[in-house]
Amino acid sequence: MKLRLMLLLLFCSLITNAQQNSFNIDAEKLDKPGGHPVGWIFGFNDEQRESFIIKLDSNIKQSGKHSISIAKASGDVEFCAIDYPIAKVFQGSQIQLKAYLKTENIFNGYAGLWMRMDGKQSSIAFDNMSKRGVKGTTDWQQYTIDVDYNGKEARSIHIGALLVGGGKLWVDGFELLIDGKPIADVAEGKPVLIKADLDTAFTVSSGITEIRLNDKVQRHLLLAGQFWGFLKYHHPAIAKGEHNWDAELFRHLPKVIAVKNDAELSDALESWLDQVTDAPLVRSGKKKAGGKIAISPDYGLLFGKSGFKPSLQEKLENVRQAQRPEENYYISTMPNIGNPKFDNEREYAKMAYPDAGFRLLALYRYWTMINYFFPYKDVIGRDWNEALATAIPEFVQAKDETAYMLATLKLIASIHDTHANIWSGSKALNDFKGKYKAPFKGSFIENQLVVKEFMYGDTLEVKQKFHIGDVITSINGKPVTELIKYYLPYTAASNYDTQLRDMPGNFLLRSNSESFTFEILRNGKTTSETIASVPLNYYNKNVPLPILKAYKLLEGNIGYVYPGSYKNTDLPAIIELFKDTKGIIVDMRCYPSDFMPFTFGKYLKSSNAPFVKFTGMNVSEPGLFTFSEDLENGNSGSKAYKGKVVVMVDASSQSQAEYTTMAFQSAKNVKVIGSTTAGADGNVSQIMLPGGIRTIISGLGIFYPDGTPTQRVGVKIDKEVRPTIKGLIEERDELLEAAKVMINAD
Repeated sequence: MKLRLMLLLLFCSLITNAQQNSFNIDAEKLDKPGGHPVGWIFGFNDEQRESFIIKLDSNIKQSGKHSISIAKASGDVEFCAIDYPIAKVFQGSQIQLKAYLKTENIFNGYAGLWMRMDGKQSSIAFDNMSKRGVKGTTDWQQYTIDVDYNGKEARSIHIGALLVGGGKLWVDGFELLIDGKPIADVAEGKPVLIKADLDTAFTVSSGITEIRLNDKVQRHLLLAGQFWGFLKYHHPAIAKGEHNWDAELFRHLPKVIAVKNDAELSDALESWLDQVTDAPLVRSGKKKAGGKIAISPDYGLLFGKSGFKPSLQEKLENVRQAQRPEENYYISTMPNIGNPKFDNEREYAKMAYPDAGFRLLALYRYWTMINYFFPYKDVIGRDWNEALATAIPEFVQAKDETAYMLATLKLIASIHDTHANIWSGSKALNDFKGKYKAPFKGSFIENQLVVKEFMYGDTLEVKQKFHIGDVITSINGKPVTELIKYYLPYTAASNYDTQLRDMPGNFLLRSNSESFTFEILRNGKTTSETIASVPLNYYNKNVPLPILKAYKLLEGNIGYVYPGSYKNTDLPAIIELFKDTKGIIVDMRCYPSDFMPFTFGKYLKSSNAPFVKFTGMNVSEPGLFTFSEDLENGNSGSKAYKGKVVVMVDASSQSQAEYTTMAFQSAKNVKVIGSTTAGADGNVSQIMLPGGIRTIISGLGIFYPDGTPTQRVGVKIDKEVRPTIKGLIEERDELLEAAKVMINAD
């Protein structure tokens, strides 16, 4: 996820009027003899170019005169990429990138191709082979990337190769095809620009630099935000793209701030609504979306509690009942999936610290998206209208970039979705968390922060001062219990277990100080130790991380599967190896590297049984979520595995790991042990906010067939088993021990 978002941050919208389809995709044309491939970008920034060596190699090549090599040299930069941007629009529906890769000793990452489609404001399609990248040492082999191509939305194409981690990569023989034709032979298209695209009046500033708050202004801003958000997704003219709704907010917000009472506010908003369109609204004759209702729309205070005049109330009701187009400029659904896709949202990336108007836009935009298109709004744990009221002063009064980022992070964390966080990176936020970290890894066990793991590079001093299992009670003079309370509002996660999972690495064991002073409890005695802190990327720079085997036999004739390394191509060998075992342990304390529900899941089942149902949104009925039919994952009949199966989970089991566990649980012989999982399931949807902030949400509602939710609560667990500090000290895997006992029990 981190790498994907880093690459997405490099988005640059390019438009050109060039008509000549002349490309240097194969990188054979140089700007001068021995020079640089024309049109190619080697590394996105100076840090990458310092940490990686990129050059042409005329000795090792697959075809032509040379290949391009990328090799890790030094430094803490995670990855490096080469990029060939094509700022043109084409006619077609499918685009394919092909190239040959050769690798040498790739570790702690992978080598791969990458391709990205950029729209008017953001990325609209992306693949960087993150789940199928090349590792180790391999000879020349051709790889492909296929993504959908939308000539209506696309503005540019980026292709290239990347190296994550250490080792060396060679790439050669690039080909780019649209609908099977070389791109040089494909007809160019023309960008479709509509009114909303052409309104660029407020791209640099909203013109609103300060808002003086009092109770009256704050209430008016609350109503204006709900009014703005309601019209954005309900008014047919806005759905058609006839208005840049960001710009319209800035045109009318000064009037809202200036009104003296509710009556004047009603007049100001009614005047705004009257300017949206001159055409009368047509009432919808459509039937409501089918299926059992999971969540009904909530319009905040707009209907019945706003104090608006009857004339405005009537017009708002007409908008609510209006017939809306099938396609909406600002919202659509992901093809074949159904989670929300927030279209045409400008991110205003150059505004590290947006002005007051843009800060309100960020709040309104996020609140509105969650209000109408978050499938888990009903389990956020707070009134979402109250959340808007509370956040207004925090956004309006944010005095600098750090305050703005923290207000945004706090709002994002308040929806309690482990997928949700600020994933785009922020210097201000990183500086708030700390430039350094402790020289060991910590984790919460038995609700106490303990020293869990020493890392490669830890000095003898670290290992003398700290022991595995030491309980940390105070950090730099502040009790851990107080630090937890302080950082909880900024720790975006679905439940407390997952907040504690993330807090040590994100906050507690980070600092801007060059040293840490820890108060630790060991064997009933309290001591204090001071140790030098280390840079964030200090560990494992050039050392391969251990790769766990995908499957193996354990002592006692028990099979073991680790989904973090498993590939579906392993399944035939697993079936053969495990055919006479008494049971299988699936270690789901990871993120699966392949999609297992309909492959390995089928292997476990002797008869059909549903394992999941979904809730989905509807573009034409914002705020309404309905249940789908149950989904089955097939069965293997008499060839299904007949022994016991135990799945181990904990807070590291997230998203696809949770979905996969649900699929396995539909088999009668499967039991799940462990503790609360991350409670964040469903395909993710990206949200962009002013200041270049990128976040995501769980975009589909995921439920067991009986309606039991997974969001926030995690998967169903048959037996709770949690690690202990004693077990950590003794180097025991207590979940694995419990799983073996369960399989061996009569």
